[in-house]
Amino acid sequence: MRRHLSRLVLAAYAAALLAPVPHRWAAPFLPVLLCVVMFGAGLRVPVHGLPRLVRRPRVLVAGLAVRFVVPLLVVPAVAFALHRSPDADGGSGVTAALIVTAAMPVAAGATVWTGRGHGDQATMVGLVLATTLLGPFTIPLTVTALAPLLSDPYAATLTDAAHRMGSGPALTGVLVPCVAGVVCRAVLPSRVLDPVGRGAAPTALVASLLLTYANAGGAIGPFLARPRFLLLAAAVAVAGAACGLSFAAGRVATRVLRLDRSTGTSVTLACGMNNSSASAVLLSSALPDRPHLLLPVLAYGMLQKLAASRVSTAPPRPDGKASVPS
Repeated sequence: MRRHLSRLVLAAYAAALLAPVPHRWAAPFLPVLLCVVMFGAGLRVPVHGLPRLVRRPRVLVAGLAVRFVVPLLVVPAVAFALHRSPDADGGSGVTAALIVTAAMPVAAGATVWTGRGHGDQATMVGLVLATTLLGPFTIPLTVTALAPLLSDPYAATLTDAAHRMGSGPALTGVLVPCVAGVVCRAVLPSRVLDPVGRGAAPTALVASLLLTYANAGGAIGPFLARPRFLLLAAAVAVAGAACGLSFAAGRVATRVLRLDRSTGTSVTLACGMNNSSASAVLLSSALPDRPHLLLPVLAYGMLQKLAASRVSTAPPRPDGKASVPS
């Protein structure tokens, strides 16, 4: 499944296009699927590697710095370009979706791509947990800082929704199952851990694919009911620019820090992969009458998986450091 993960992701999007599931049907299952993904990620964390991660905080600091700075540089440039678009609201809808996506923590699914690319799982889980822990503080700050780029009612609505976004869902969906997996890895005897681990890996992959299908269906269904091809083109273009710049920033960070291949792969994936599920939830709750705003989130989710596929299959450079395609 890991060898063919890229094809399976595309198949999930194709299934969402042919048979989109209504988001209200899938919503109750999304937290469960997220828990499965994060428990599997925690179970794969080498416990002996965590002290090394604490002793090398530059990896965490660099990953966090890139994630928090890049949106503040990229989004204003994109908003300026969209302001001159023929869209009725001057591109504020697409910009709002981009702001929400860029403000989210590292995607839990990045741990799956880390395993596929033989990255440093401890580094990746550390970045997922750190961005999730800081999320209740950084999400409102990022949205508030970029809200002046939006017209009403987007600015006020998104700012209010971001400030209301507490730590409960993050703790339930990411931190608790991930820590549970790490604890199981540390305390279970090998005769119990081995069969659990063999079952958890494919289960986490299946859960990740189901999350992809459910989130894609939530955006594709309303689009098929009322196609807006100009919006679709803008969503793909904006998501592509933001995704490419985010992965490029991760690439620069790995070279500046002279990270080895496995750690560099994890940092690059963490810089480029955002929690699109959380983005969709915040947008759906804040602007339920604008389901088309999920299109940029869907586009970013698809493009970040394609970029992650390239990163996770990149060959090492002759000097042994991570080779990351642009």
